Amino acid sequence: MSHSPITFIFGVLGNIASFVCFLAPLPTFYRVCKKKSTEGFQSIPYVAALFSAMLWIFYAYVKTGETLLITINAFGCVIETIYLAIFITYCPKKARMSTLRMIVLLNFGGFCTIVLLTHLLAKGEGRVKLLGWICVVFATSVFAAPLSIIRVVIRTKSVEFLPFPLSLLLLVSAIMWLLYGISLKDIYVTLPNVVGLTFGIVQMVLYAMYRNKKPVKDEKLPEHKGDINNDENVVPSVTDENEQGVGDIEIGGKKEEKEDEQPEPEKKQDQVVEDQTELNDKKKTGDPERESCQV
Repeated sequence: MSHSPITFIFGVLGNIASFVCFLAPLPTFYRVCKKKSTEGFQSIPYVAALFSAMLWIFYAYVKTGETLLITINAFGCVIETIYLAIFITYCPKKARMSTLRMIVLLNFGGFCTIVLLTHLLAKGEGRVKLLGWICVVFATSVFAAPLSIIRVVIRTKSVEFLPFPLSLLLLVSAIMWLLYGISLKDIYVTLPNVVGLTFGIVQMVLYAMYRNKKPVKDEKLPEHKGDINNDENVVPSVTDENEQGVGDIEIGGKKEEKEDEQPEPEKKQDQVVEDQTELNDKKKTGDPERESCQV
């Protein structure tokens, strides 16, 4: 099936834009290989992207003549497989088992089921339509992935997690494939890219709104610094209180010593009175020993 020159141009430009988008995660996986750790990120986007590329290749094969769809999605299958192989190599055991389970269920079980059902339930043009709508559903879900990023940008009022070059490339890719689908009059290529174009425009608008604004967490940072400074200022006061407490103890000790010293004269005076009384009694009784002591 031959395409018009304008359709071919849009298809080539779409291939170039999608090619760069497929290579965007390379710095991430380079860091994974260097650190030998996946650093906690998920494999779901790469499993879904691989599945979507496999579906588009099958759709282009069934429709026939869609070489430009086959070329870019074949490259997508290769690069996504490499990404997943790196992820499985360096991810923790639990994440590895989960990723392998998703690949088996979705990319093998799911894909084989779709191939079988499309051949059993439809033939000819009906098979193209059935497979086209399946591609629309999964491609739309892939394009809707930036919803989480958009939510984060709105909440934090920061474009830190919204890289402008990648967002721009995704927008350009959506535009090229949208024009390709329109010129080809292929609704199954057009619809997912309408969704992609919408989310791309939303991302550009958010970037323009929040590019010069500091994130919310940075605005709270001085408060934390103030808390730290206040804590540091409290330390000397605690020391002063401790020193004051020591002084009180010492002073209290002296007071207790003075209080202990004061009763002693009273005790001695009482003892003198008792001794005098006893002596008088002995004088009355004629105690010689007391009389001699008294002399």
